[in-house]
Amino acid sequence: PVLSAIYLMSYKKYVMLFDIDRCIGCMSCEVACKQEKLLFQEGPRPMKVVRFEHFDENPISYFMPMNCFHCDIAPCVYACPTSAMTKREDGIVYVRDNLCIGCKACIVACPYGAISFNPATEKVVKCDFCMDRASIGLLPSCVTKCTTNCLYFVEVEEDIRQRHISKYIDPYNEFRLQEV
Repeated sequence: PVLSAIYLMSYKKYVMLFDIDRCIGCMSCEVACKQEKLLFQEGPRPMKVVRFEHFDENPISYFMPMNCFHCDIAPCVYACPTSAMTKREDGIVYVRDNLCIGCKACIVACPYGAISFNPATEKVVKCDFCMDRASIGLLPSCVTKCTTNCLYFVEVEEDIRQRHISKYIDPYNEFRLQEV
C-alpha cells in the first residue's frame, strides 16, 4: 500500500548523506553495492558515482555518489502498476521482486535515474539501503566499504527540510536556507 507523506513523518526515517569534498571517485561503493546485490560487472548500477567537471581558468572536478533518494512522495511507487515498488514506514523504497513484471514504468517516473533494469532477471533493481542489513542494525554495504568515509547512513526523527529552513523570514515573505 502507498503511504502518505504525513503518515511517514511520525516514524523515524533513514537517510544517506555524503560529503562531496571527501569523495575521490574510487567506486568502492559501486562495487560493494553490486556485490551485495549479486550483480554482474556489466549490468545495472543501483549506486552510481557521477563525475562533475567545470572547465574555466580554475578547472575543478568532483565526484558525487548517486543512489535512490527514497523520496517522501516517491513517483516510482505511484507509477508501478503491480505495487512491486513499495515504501516502508521508515521511508525505504524497495522493489518486491515477486511482483515486478519489468515494465520499466518506475524507471520513467524516477526523476533521478536511480532505478536500473536488470536484463538477466528482466526486473528492476535499485538501492534499498541494504534494508536486510539495516533491519539488524548494520550499515549499508556501500557505507562500510567507502574508503574515504564520505558516506553516512543516519536515522532521523524529523523532516529534514525543516532543519534547513531559517526561523527568520525576510521582508518579502520568502524562506531562506540556513547558512552553514
